[in-house]
Amino acid sequence: MKTLSDSEFELFRKHIKQRYGINLTDQKKSLVYSRLRSIIEVRGLKSFKEYYDLLLSDKDGELTKEFVGKITTNHTFFMREKEHFDYLLDKILPIVEKKHNSTKDIRLWCAACSSGEEAYMLQMVLREYFENKSGWNTEILATDISNTVLNKAYRGIYPTDALEVLPETWRRKYFKQHDAHHMEAEKILKENITFAKFNLIEDKFNFKKQFQVIFCRNVMIYFDAETRNNLVNKFYDVSESGAHLFIGQSENLSYTDTKYKYAMPAVYKKL
Repeated sequence: MKTLSDSEFELFRKHIKQRYGINLTDQKKSLVYSRLRSIIEVRGLKSFKEYYDLLLSDKDGELTKEFVGKITTNHTFFMREKEHFDYLLDKILPIVEKKHNSTKDIRLWCAACSSGEEAYMLQMVLREYFENKSGWNTEILATDISNTVLNKAYRGIYPTDALEVLPETWRRKYFKQHDAHHMEAEKILKENITFAKFNLIEDKFNFKKQFQVIFCRNVMIYFDAETRNNLVNKFYDVSESGAHLFIGQSENLSYTDTKYKYAMPAVYKKL
């Protein structure tokens, strides 16, 4: 059984921090070992260092895709932190509707969509609110760094029991039977979500229009303070006046390092 030495772990830790902004503590060494061990074994490599060298010389991106899929933590579920969706539906969308009634354009970014549950939740909320209001463009952007989870999100197929937290009317309206144990998102949801790969620690976010709502929940807990503050400031810059940023309830923003103003737990507003 090959082991992951301290020096090898340090190589991966620096690589992950530099490329993806994720800050791994010493306690994460066993996690890195367990997630990369199968790659080492399948590829018949002699050591983790040999794998690291291959990763650095990756030309077609296949090794990198596999690595990112293994090392990033992707855990989400429908109705996670439900009060955020209630706040969006009851408090934010009426304001957006009034402000943008002339263009009828919603600009919402699910910035770390993982396997898609959050993106589909957001699209369902938009469809419920704008159901009887014609002409509105409710397409949203959903991004993640991992191709593995993006592929799952694009397919929109989930275990039937994972949907039990949804209102029964939503399950019937927005999902169809895929097989005996899975449901699939209806076309009306899929065609209004653009899933795309995106690295949140890019130097600049080059979007043509500003967003009214950004969801980036339970991701920044893996970033150090500098990376987190830089990301939040970039979110601020691509948001219009009055826009809201949603983060995870286990996360918080530094009042001295951000121009966002507190709106409710884990929700912030650009004035």
